[in-house]
Amino acid sequence: MGRDVIIACDFPGGEQTLAFLDRFQGRKPFVKIGMELFYAEGPEIVRQIKARGHQIFLDLKLHDIPNTVKKAMAVLSRLDVDICNLHAAGTAEMMRAALEGLTRPDGTRPLLIAVTQLTSTNQEALEQELLIPRPIDEVVMAYAENARRAGLDGVVCSPLEAEKVHSRCGRDFLTVTPGVRFADGDRGDQKRVMTPAQAKAVGSDYIVVGRPITASSDPVAAYERCLAEFIG
Repeated sequence: MGRDVIIACDFPGGEQTLAFLDRFQGRKPFVKIGMELFYAEGPEIVRQIKARGHQIFLDLKLHDIPNTVKKAMAVLSRLDVDICNLHAAGTAEMMRAALEGLTRPDGTRPLLIAVTQLTSTNQEALEQELLIPRPIDEVVMAYAENARRAGLDGVVCSPLEAEKVHSRCGRDFLTVTPGVRFADGDRGDQKRVMTPAQAKAVGSDYIVVGRPITASSDPVAAYERCLAEFIG
């Protein structure tokens, strides 16, 4: 798996999602299925999109006691997705249990990545609401290193942190970065953002792009613009 653009299909239902994907006329973009769509449609929407030939990042951000996460990951491993994730805040024990549950009897498994801090979280929220007094990039790096030691494949982080994650955890440790917006676009509720070209320059492996593509008047053109800026 090389550098790629992942479209966040944050739609309220399967009908809208499949109609959106129909617009790509033979293209098979990598897609993210998040909580909204998965809770609305369940595992069947994953199977339908996979049957169409798309790679899938199943973005459910598991965070629970280790045994519960292990059992949940064992169920998700049967959906044949390409990437799953969890919250690094769940501790190394939880991450190791997740890996164990995600690994199939034949030894194969999807990639497993950890969310460090959400891109909607800024320093003020980290200190005032989460009661974590450290600088946000220091917290992200500590969580990333915990994930690497637990055996995970990478992290979800802001593109602002991708370069440092690679320097701490190695070039092969994946960085999947939301918080990507076009230079002339709206930031929405994202606090820590970069353009696709900037994300490429700092070494992001995958960028996750939602509204700049899905809310565009021409989603295919917006997707092509992302590919051109990020992959070249």
